[in-house]
Amino acid sequence: MLKKVFVSPDPGRSRLRFAARAVLGIGLAVVVCGLAGTSLVGAITGGLAALLALFTVTDATVRGQAVTTALLPVAGLPVLTAAAALHDLPTARDLTFLAVVGAGVYARRWGPRGHSLGVFAFMTFFIAQFLHATLDRLPEMFAAVLLSVAAAAAVRFGLWCYERRRPAPAVLAPPAGTGLARITTRQAVQAAAGAGFALVVGQLVSGDRWYWAVGATWWVFVNTTSRGETLVRGFRRVLGTVVGIGLGFLVAVPVAGAPVPTAVLAAVCVFGIFYTAAVSYTWMMLCVTLLAELLYGLLGVLSPGLLALRIAETGVGALGAALAVLFVLPVTTHAVTDVWIQRALRCVHACTAEAAARLAGSEVADPATRVAELEQLLGRVRLSVAPLVHPLSPMHGRRQRARRVLGLLDDCAREIRGLVAVAADPEASHDARLAAACWRVEAAVEALTGKGAVPARAGGPRAAEPALAHLHDLEHALAELAAPLSSPTGSRLAGA
Repeated sequence: MLKKVFVSPDPGRSRLRFAARAVLGIGLAVVVCGLAGTSLVGAITGGLAALLALFTVTDATVRGQAVTTALLPVAGLPVLTAAAALHDLPTARDLTFLAVVGAGVYARRWGPRGHSLGVFAFMTFFIAQFLHATLDRLPEMFAAVLLSVAAAAAVRFGLWCYERRRPAPAVLAPPAGTGLARITTRQAVQAAAGAGFALVVGQLVSGDRWYWAVGATWWVFVNTTSRGETLVRGFRRVLGTVVGIGLGFLVAVPVAGAPVPTAVLAAVCVFGIFYTAAVSYTWMMLCVTLLAELLYGLLGVLSPGLLALRIAETGVGALGAALAVLFVLPVTTHAVTDVWIQRALRCVHACTAEAAARLAGSEVADPATRVAELEQLLGRVRLSVAPLVHPLSPMHGRRQRARRVLGLLDDCAREIRGLVAVAADPEASHDARLAAACWRVEAAVEALTGKGAVPARAGGPRAAEPALAHLHDLEHALAELAAPLSSPTGSRLAGA
């Protein structure tokens, strides 16, 4: 856990900037709410709305991010109104909450914007339960949401928009399908079923804090696709919560809601949430848990009993998610892994073709964009095989196979980056042997994706010319991938 956070690379200091900007944006939002005369409830509402606006909006372009940020209140305020109106109608409130859960997950089919709006809608309903929102509080909470989203936008798109100096990343479309074959549809049903279990059992555990269980189920499903990913994320959520509760006894309970120490510690927690999110879900949940404890301290309700209750409700939520992914329209790990590996290999094919065209003299070929897409696809592959390479996985053979595949795919990415760097050099050689070498690489990819026969590999020593050397090593890595990607029962990684 320590290594993931403090040793993980941070190219361009992206995570550091992301976290520092979040502290600035959320701090400004809370100050603006205070200057507008809102109560403590309004300030907490505004701070959480700003956190979501800065955390969940992930469109590829700055313009897209701005549009999504502007749409957040459109998605959240009606949900907040419904939650407040149904505060004293438990059955209608619970059914509405489950509908929001299902709709929020289903919205992921529309990409990053749908995901952001779905998360904001869910969290608005959750915040209403957290703060016991009623109709008389709506005007203040509406104002807090609008002011805070505006403050977060001012920091993100005005004061510190570091994304403007960077090329837009590639946007990965989710795996295709229709009806129940679409993963987002199946996950929406799973999330609603898991949240239903969490809601019922959570209310048996506590009639006041049951929404913690629903929140745990919801966040376990965020950014997961398969059964294995969801189970691993549930384990990490429980682990992060337990460690965070232990830390809360040492930090949040002694502070007891004192304004200045709480504000400083809350800023540290916000920084931790944003800085660790990309590398460790366990660390992020630790920071989220500690932040929640500090907020309960401000509200004057923090106690050891409340902390123990949070552990219990988190366990209920994780169990609900686990039961849902195991028994309700399950999406297997090997099926998702196969899809992402196939897409990564096809991207290798496209990168090679673009680089070859560039080396042949084409002015329009641009392999650099394909390299960025390949990096994102490899990230998805790593996420999908995480259950197989997890230290607690009992399947030693699959774990070794998955690690072998990841290593070889990383080799492919390294050679592709080298090939693209050579192709970008205007003085690069246009060796006639490039065409044959590129053809063999492309044929090897087609063989691995089930669309052709394995070509004969070129013999002899490694070529000295840079482009040919990268193609030679790429061809070698693809040939090595044939073994771990095949098995007596098929070509899927986890099928063996």
